[in-house]
Amino acid sequence: MQTMPQEKTDRTVIRLQDVRRIYKVGVERIHALDGIDLDIRKNEYVAVMGPSGSGKSTLMNILGCLDRCTSGTYELNGRNTTRLSSGGLAHVRNTQIGFVFQSFELLPRLNALKNVELSLIYAAGTTWLSRRTRARETLVRVGLTERVKHRPNQLSGGEKQRVAIARALSNNPSILLADEPTGNLDTKTSEGVMKLFDQLHREGQTIIIVTHEEHVARHAERILQMRDGQIISDERTGPNRVTPPSQEAHHE
Repeated sequence: MQTMPQEKTDRTVIRLQDVRRIYKVGVERIHALDGIDLDIRKNEYVAVMGPSGSGKSTLMNILGCLDRCTSGTYELNGRNTTRLSSGGLAHVRNTQIGFVFQSFELLPRLNALKNVELSLIYAAGTTWLSRRTRARETLVRVGLTERVKHRPNQLSGGEKQRVAIARALSNNPSILLADEPTGNLDTKTSEGVMKLFDQLHREGQTIIIVTHEEHVARHAERILQMRDGQIISDERTGPNRVTPPSQEAHHE
């Protein structure tokens, strides 16, 4: 895999301001997210951790435009997504966000190439040939040159996840969202998948991973800890540190 130079930029890709998500269960109101303020800049590599019920999955759903916040604002690439229609949110998901899930979510009757190609059908201005070419290039990018014609039942767990990552990358998304991407993999295979995420980050991809596993979170350069719907710590752990806006204001 060819390594591209890492882009250095402070451009904010994600901005959440006082984001709250409240669910009503009978007469009870559950604050899944309770006033989240968060900026993520281009090419950041972020891990989100927390116990069950901490709000990390709800945060992922908001970031992925799979759910709406009850109040507050979520800007993606400077655009306020809060008031978008369902169709508008679907367009954002299809063009700006790549999803990777624990369970791979591959179609069993399609080979790796067609699983990736399928995600490009709704991309504007594409032809059959351009979709096929793009799908093949993305599979090569994740190290599956020799496995493009294999169906999911002919692939290992790690290879299935690489197909899922290729599918997520096929539209050149602004952000890559991974929800427990190694949850169904053994330790050795997990490390191989995480090395792929590391490589994608070096190539300039903005990555957000939700995980409960310390060894997975250690690959990121920024770790958010959540509890009771709030971010209780925001630690920058890697060499590519960016000062959070709150600290910038403090030092001025």
